[in-house]
Amino acid sequence: MSTQVYLAQARASLNSQDCMALYDKWAATYNDEVGDDAQDYVAPVLVAQVALKSSNNPARSVILDAGCGTGLVGQALATSGVKAIDGLDLSNPMLTVARKTGAYRDLAQADLTRRIEKADNTYDIVTCVGTFTAGHVGPDPALRELVRVTKRNGIVIATILEEIWVSGGFKSEVEKLKRENLVTVVSDELIDYVKGHGDKAVLVVLEKVDRAWTT
Repeated sequence: MSTQVYLAQARASLNSQDCMALYDKWAATYNDEVGDDAQDYVAPVLVAQVALKSSNNPARSVILDAGCGTGLVGQALATSGVKAIDGLDLSNPMLTVARKTGAYRDLAQADLTRRIEKADNTYDIVTCVGTFTAGHVGPDPALRELVRVTKRNGIVIATILEEIWVSGGFKSEVEKLKRENLVTVVSDELIDYVKGHGDKAVLVVLEKVDRAWTT
């Protein structure tokens, strides 16, 4: 099955089980296919670069890679000296590939449409790349959950496919979190996503407000 067919099917998924089944099948060839010149999936490296710049000491940062897939973000972070990276993903075969990279401290299966089984204020930085796209994970409760597990004054960095930024409710959810004084919006800029397809994504950087967090 071609990458374009996989992508189309992934973005047409109707529920998390359909999405997981697709990525289970795709896991073995995913990295080779999305990384070739025809696809040029640049978002993982761009997000890793933002994460590194947001930390005064990346080597000592504790990072959660939510929706880590095969570990593209984790690898980019680890090669720059980050040592404590945890990963979550819905697909166990994807996690198997991520585990082989050696980039992660811990990996676990998780459905990001539900509460994350992590304590409040755990991570310095949370990244989420390729998860907020059509047919995948919606903004609520996922964005709020990413903020919850981030330390006060910590950073959440996420990509949201351009075509669902407004229509999918992501822009309004970010604005809601800001109104509730849970985050400040550091930036929300349009970036290349899957460059070979011409796909764009909104790269959102949120800083968790230094206040008591109640769940």
